[in-house]
Amino acid sequence: MRPPLSMVLFTTLAGAGQGVLLALFGVQLALLSGLAVAVAPGLFIAGAALVLALCGAGLVSASFHLGHPLRGWRAASGWRTSWLSREVILLPVFMAVVSLWGLAHWLRAPSLALGAVASVLALALYLCTGMIYAAVKAIREWATPITPLNFTILGLASGSALSAALAAALSPALVPALAWLAVAGTIVGVVTRGGQLWRNARLKSPTTLQAAIGVRHPRIVRSTQGMMSHTFNDREFSHGRTASFVQAVRWSAVLLGFIVPVAALSATQGSIGVGGLAAVGLAQLAGLLAERWIFFADARHPQNLYAASSR
Repeated sequence: MRPPLSMVLFTTLAGAGQGVLLALFGVQLALLSGLAVAVAPGLFIAGAALVLALCGAGLVSASFHLGHPLRGWRAASGWRTSWLSREVILLPVFMAVVSLWGLAHWLRAPSLALGAVASVLALALYLCTGMIYAAVKAIREWATPITPLNFTILGLASGSALSAALAAALSPALVPALAWLAVAGTIVGVVTRGGQLWRNARLKSPTTLQAAIGVRHPRIVRSTQGMMSHTFNDREFSHGRTASFVQAVRWSAVLLGFIVPVAALSATQGSIGVGGLAAVGLAQLAGLLAERWIFFADARHPQNLYAASSR
């Protein structure tokens, strides 16, 4: 598939924002239960602002995926059957609740109920975003429960790393716990995403070009692309990149998204200051952007059997 930049940005940035909310709500629960020391209220206010910034940036990028952005509201009309419609409805609701949660902390009246509602919405958003792709049965690389699971775990990992950077500036005592949470999430992400890649590498197409068009000849070649140019399917269902480019992106995802954060955070236990933690968080975010590009690029639509016949 051709990775749509708007969706690569949206799923990665919004996922990280949801992860920040979940990490900071965990801090709030720990504070109320006496498991954490006093936390500066500014941490939750800054955290809410970061969540809104990440989700807002993702939402803006997603708008470029629409053919007619002014008609984007219609995407919510199919909420009974469409995971996309449910996501379109839940995201602004989530952002509104996060705004109220941050406002409550700013007013020095922290609300556990608002944090809980926002957390439930964040998890529901992970499910909706992942199921948009997992529900596409024609693309078997996506059609697995591992897809929404990966979206959730990788979002939590990147959100925890960014939360650790915030904590370093506002509540340093929380940094080790958040850093280890980011490490644990990243390691689990290695297992789940690696498992999906292992599964996908062993998938075999259930059909052939011969079966698709009802011809038994052993060799079928497409002799024309029509209109003397590439077709819509050629553009949308193939990324058109060289094998070396894809391999470079794949290794960037592995290095920045997984190896760097695990090595840096586990070796230092987060004691690398605000700048160092911010650099680690941004590096992981960049790596997960590359990972999400690979997620789309690795998808093999059945129509590519026909496109391959011209090679």
